[in-house]
Amino acid sequence: NPLAPPPCAVAPPLLNPAGPPPGAVATPPPPHLGQMRTKREAAISQSESEPEVEGVMSVLNGALAACRRAVKAQVCNEVAKRLHLMEDSWRSGRLSLPVRRRMDTLSAELQKGRWDAADDIHRSLMVDHVTEVSQWMVGVKRLIAETRNLSPELLEPLQKDECLVLIRWILFLSDVRINLVSVLDLCPPL
Repeated sequence: NPLAPPPCAVAPPLLNPAGPPPGAVATPPPPHLGQMRTKREAAISQSESEPEVEGVMSVLNGALAACRRAVKAQVCNEVAKRLHLMEDSWRSGRLSLPVRRRMDTLSAELQKGRWDAADDIHRSLMVDHVTEVSQWMVGVKRLIAETRNLSPELLEPLQKDECLVLIRWILFLSDVRINLVSVLDLCPPL
């Protein structure tokens, strides 16, 4: 009867509730993008997102050590106190990821002798994250200024340490043994 209500909905019969039909091969769902990353990509991603406090402090303390040979002890002690505040804030989780990333970049610029770039990063941190950095950033600013004024021979140890930082970074990213000779070729002569 064309005017009769439609029949009750009936689900199609299940072919095989335990799996695919006989003879068919189940296709696994596509992997998520996160699963497709290699260990190396994951390490690179982690190093980009989580700078290491040890590396940053190594550079800053190296710059401070260079300053101690030419700058008044009182100034260096005040800078050291401020750097210690920064390290404590970092280790206790009080520094946001953007601040940690910028401090990592600032330390790299300082180590390379790019004073203006380090100073620009310092200023941007003061503008964008003043509540996080105000207690210790004055020490970083003073360290940049004093390091800028050092003679080239006092800066040599700081810049030679750049090779050691590079080697540690490569070793961190690598799950396999690397040819250290090729890494050392990247460094300037000692």
